[in-house]
Amino acid sequence: MALRAGTLVEALGGLLFGDVDRLIEGLAPLETAQPAQLSFLSHPKYQQQLAVSKAGCVIVGPQMQAQAQARGDCIVTDNPYLYFARATQLWKASLPRREAPLIHPSAVIDPEAIIHPSAQIGALCVVEAGASIGADTVLKSRVTISENCHIGERCLLHPGVVIGADGFGFAPDNGTWVKIEQLGNVRIGNDVEIGANTCIDRGALADTVIEDGVKLDNLVQIGHNVVVGQHTAMAGCAGVAGSAHIGAHCTVGGGAVVLGHLTLADGVHISAASVATRSIHKPGHYTGMFPIDDNAAWEKNAASVKQLASLRERIRALEAQVKVLAPNPSSNL
Repeated sequence: MALRAGTLVEALGGLLFGDVDRLIEGLAPLETAQPAQLSFLSHPKYQQQLAVSKAGCVIVGPQMQAQAQARGDCIVTDNPYLYFARATQLWKASLPRREAPLIHPSAVIDPEAIIHPSAQIGALCVVEAGASIGADTVLKSRVTISENCHIGERCLLHPGVVIGADGFGFAPDNGTWVKIEQLGNVRIGNDVEIGANTCIDRGALADTVIEDGVKLDNLVQIGHNVVVGQHTAMAGCAGVAGSAHIGAHCTVGGGAVVLGHLTLADGVHISAASVATRSIHKPGHYTGMFPIDDNAAWEKNAASVKQLASLRERIRALEAQVKVLAPNPSSNL
């Protein structure tokens, strides 16, 4: 398939500098794009790639317009990355679609489950009793929705997702473990996307809640009774322990961990591989990485590390005092 560059701009906006009849036959990164493909430049640090790119047309911001025009055709927009995202959506919507049943014959759906007529259920999915699936939601292959869990509208669950497995709850009893029955459910809002093999556990008493617009990558673990606020995003292998409360518009980097019963305010951003060991009540970007150690020693070292900035200032002040009090060697001449 192909789209005219002019058709693309008519649909998505932006300013086109170049041939409105140029045919775009695909989308590609700058370094591999060919003359019939569209690419984008989201950050000026990649402008060297722009200069040598073979892309037929490149999406750029206003600050890169001159360089892009010197190279060839371009579309200028305030947010090139967002524009490219919308271009991918337009492109996918234009692709031919193979007719297939909304519910795959191999899916197992309990008669007491509630499935909206527009929902799509893929191969080998399981939807248990009392579960509900909202309008235009898509379950890819091998997704499991456990009993009484709710999935909202326009959600996308990738292969292997498990919603509503028991939370990890056990009470110690003289060296053994007694299971705490998980009596809550999982409630997922609208426009949520959940990556492959991600697991969201049901609550012990109250529900586990994933609010509207949340995006979870592959292999993310969400423990029981966790609440994830609107439009928060978590990268692959992130883990959130039970009863943590994550605010809206947060990000959690790949491999990062949020410990149980903590609260992250709206707008908190956790770096990859960090461990949130305390609640964070102020928006901002946080990073925490520390080698594993005996717990008592680790706690002492961690406390010392927190004092490094103030200790540095105290040392600087002491050094200044020493310079003032030190005798001047030239005074004895």
